[in-house]
Amino acid sequence: MITRSQIITMQLSSLGLLTPPPSEPSKSDVLQTIRRMGILQIDTISVVNRSPYLVVWSRLGNYDPVWLENNHADGELFEYWAHANCFIPIEDYPFFRRKMLERATHWWEISEWVKNHQEMIAFVKETIKEKGPQKSSDFPKRVGKNNGWWDWKEEKIALDLLWTKGDLMIPYRKNFQRFYDLRENVVPHFLDDLEISELTKVNEVFVEKTIRILGATRPKWIADYYRLKKKEVQDSIQTLIDKQKILLVDSEDFPEGILIHKDNLSMMDQTLNGNLKAQHTSFLSPFDPLIWDRIRTKELFDFEYSIECYLPANKRKYGYFSLPILHDGQLIGRMDSKAHRKEKILEIKSLYFESWFTPDEHFLVEFANTLRSFANWHQTPNILFPEILDDQFKIIKSSS
Repeated sequence: MITRSQIITMQLSSLGLLTPPPSEPSKSDVLQTIRRMGILQIDTISVVNRSPYLVVWSRLGNYDPVWLENNHADGELFEYWAHANCFIPIEDYPFFRRKMLERATHWWEISEWVKNHQEMIAFVKETIKEKGPQKSSDFPKRVGKNNGWWDWKEEKIALDLLWTKGDLMIPYRKNFQRFYDLRENVVPHFLDDLEISELTKVNEVFVEKTIRILGATRPKWIADYYRLKKKEVQDSIQTLIDKQKILLVDSEDFPEGILIHKDNLSMMDQTLNGNLKAQHTSFLSPFDPLIWDRIRTKELFDFEYSIECYLPANKRKYGYFSLPILHDGQLIGRMDSKAHRKEKILEIKSLYFESWFTPDEHFLVEFANTLRSFANWHQTPNILFPEILDDQFKIIKSSS
């Protein structure tokens, strides 16, 4: 019998958020962190460090963000659609190659556009073949007497569709801009599509990976992680149970039971015996895998969360890019902040605690240390609070 609190402990442990980060993280720790999560979602919002860097910071602390870029450029990671656009460990490329092949042949939007723009497709591929990796802005507007003309938007469409169908890949980014190259230049050791597993097997792999990654999960939480269809998940769960790779554990809080991968049985025993305890305080990206499924976040943590940067300012409740605050296994509030990099200032725009949570001395010490680490990592050592301070800000400021 497993409780909601114990499921939280297992998810935190499995996702690398149970205990404080290592004192001296390394480049290999970055890669291992991504492998542990399976995928790392990419987002471009930069009021604080962009989400993929922030997700890693929540687990490793004050690491060098360049290490993520280096792992990508070294071929340890590739980019593709998973939960969204993600960095993915290269060893998982064969499974996503099946997704590429499916999209190339079964997605009308891709096949139809490519069919009707063969000259553009040929032009983009030939340019990359001659000049090497290109970003979309490297393609100027062209005017051709016989070919008509295309503006850069169509060339960007061609780049993105060729990437989606797997003809192009993204070997690296510079200043967070994608560079595209031919697939054979990026993964020459993965070119035999005849060896790629069928879709049913690939879906089974993703379901099994999700159950292992999450540590413990309701069946209904699985589909969101790799954006699978519910029917695909249901079929794969039964197959994995039959193969004895996963098992269904009774739960006090979730009557349908909780799925546990056989590799996580030791973790479950430690959790049930009280040997695993949450001891980590951190800030989470809105796109952290612990919380990116808002339904799972609500059902596990009783924490209502949505990102508000796409709302008009007058409709925001918590701020443009509020970061959930994780403390000792609970989501206890959220902080909206902005890094003013040139001025070396980290501005705390707002801070909200859940109604049930009262900051105590232990929290204040942990929060102050986390906030200082967060500011230093951004190279914004000066922390700025609002001019009009309420009691909560006064307490935090005096502790930091």
